[in-house]
Amino acid sequence: MGQQEKVATSLAGTVSEEISASLTAVDAELARRYPGDPGTRQPVHTVYVPGDVFEPGTLRSWGDQALAALDEHAPDAASFAAVLGIPEELAGPVHDRVRAKLSSEPVEDLRIDFEDGYGPRPDAEEDEAAARAARLVSQAYADGTAAPYMGIRMKCMEAGVRDRGIRTTDVFLTGLMAAGGLPEGLVLTLPKVTYPEQVTAFVQLLEAFEKAHGLDAGRIGFEIQIETSQSILAADGTAAVARMIDAAQGRATGLHYGTFDYSACVGVSAAYQASDHPAADHAKAVMQVAAAGTGVRVSDGSTNVLPVGPTAQVHEAWRLHYGLTRRALARAYYQGWDMHPGHLPTRYAAVYTFYREGLEPAAARLAAYVAKAGGDVMDEPATAKALSGYLLRGIDCGALDTAEVARLTGLTRADLDAFSSPRRGDLTITAP
Repeated sequence: MGQQEKVATSLAGTVSEEISASLTAVDAELARRYPGDPGTRQPVHTVYVPGDVFEPGTLRSWGDQALAALDEHAPDAASFAAVLGIPEELAGPVHDRVRAKLSSEPVEDLRIDFEDGYGPRPDAEEDEAAARAARLVSQAYADGTAAPYMGIRMKCMEAGVRDRGIRTTDVFLTGLMAAGGLPEGLVLTLPKVTYPEQVTAFVQLLEAFEKAHGLDAGRIGFEIQIETSQSILAADGTAAVARMIDAAQGRATGLHYGTFDYSACVGVSAAYQASDHPAADHAKAVMQVAAAGTGVRVSDGSTNVLPVGPTAQVHEAWRLHYGLTRRALARAYYQGWDMHPGHLPTRYAAVYTFYREGLEPAAARLAAYVAKAGGDVMDEPATAKALSGYLLRGIDCGALDTAEVARLTGLTRADLDAFSSPRRGDLTITAP
């Protein structure tokens, strides 16, 4: 031990107290606006099905159709990997996991659509379809056949369809309550939001419903679908999407990019409307920055190129979808929209390849960080949080197993949750 240093200060103790007092309001504002990620599972995709098409067997049908597409167009691991360019060492594990996923949980998030996919209908017809959707969703959760997340996309808050959207929301939620209550996986999607005041109006609707049924305030959250240029850049030059998150008063759970409506809104011709267009990249980058730290997740949009027809055509569509999904994952858009059962094989192939090819490097970096072992990369707490979040996402979707992650990192699931959660408090590492 060297000579003990003499510690001297110049400021009175009251200085720190006065500074803290001056920042009390800022501290509270930071905690309110930026609580961090909620630490819950985020689905890798959203599938939407028109309200009149959804049936009790829809989820299983999508899985079966996806498996049939694999059987017909890429019947084994080698052929599937060759189509998509999956590394040889991952071909078997990815193929096996994709097939297992399609057999056990083909859809992670389902939206029963009463907007563009459903269109204008007579009121009595939409009333009946919304009531039927509530009954089928409740039955699915009761009998264990539900997706982890399910809900509806209603019509938007614009004047021409506002009353219809409000009524459909009311009919659906009332039906759920009558059938036993709101499921934990309930998700609502509010489309074509242009002004923050439309978000405020939807909050007002949900508040009224909660009061009518004696529910806890804030029980019902919703996603905001970004489909117009005005939702990104308001007339006054501000980022309207940030104001929308604030207008949701803590109820916003996601921002979903609408590829085709947004592209058309900014004048992109039909042939070039895609999720990798520069206009799409700009919109999603603004969404991503606005949502960072708020606990609101960002979802990419979809491709409208369907994997149907002859094998060569299916393979071309698969390569496009796989590439777009991998591109989105690299940009931290961990969720997207799928339009057809044939998209499921490439959705899961892209997601599983992404997590499995990064498993060992991520695990090694996190283990070294915990052990303070050093190495050729000097990671910080924020990176440890990102590494644990990466591994948790891989576990949640079925790309990785908890046991293999524990073997490589020496950490339990609880340890990973503690690193990943911004509300973890003091971190204690336990043995797996």
